[in-house]
Amino acid sequence: MRRSGFTLMEIIVSITIVVALGVATILIIDPARQLAKGRNQERQAHLNLILNAVGQNIASNRGKFSCSSGDIPETAARMATSTGNYNIGPCLVPIYLSSLPVDPSTSGAGYANENDYDTRYIIARNATTGRVTVSAPAAELGEKIEVTR
Repeated sequence: MRRSGFTLMEIIVSITIVVALGVATILIIDPARQLAKGRNQERQAHLNLILNAVGQNIASNRGKFSCSSGDIPETAARMATSTGNYNIGPCLVPIYLSSLPVDPSTSGAGYANENDYDTRYIIARNATTGRVTVSAPAAELGEKIEVTR
């Protein structure tokens, strides 16, 4: 009498091959790296949004940035409402932006309204050229993300 079916050894070898292929696929895809790249792309988009809004404010005010917090600082300052930071929120929201974008993964970043937020992004104006730079200090994968206009 002959039995049909798989031996225990054939099943173990098949499972081992499937597991090895699964591990190889995960290592190739590297989901943590892909997620970090996505967050960096989001940071880049946020910086462009902020600089576009700053540019619109300048255009609306005949070439001068208008803000109750004063001109954009020449030394790098975090855009937040807390003491020692640059409170740019009321200058951009709600006229040029519906809300300020915030860093997607930095602890403490958040936006409640234009008077209660911490973007965790940095802004500075070059005194010589007048160009404004916005940067994301929490960029991942060793990238330096900043936009200057």
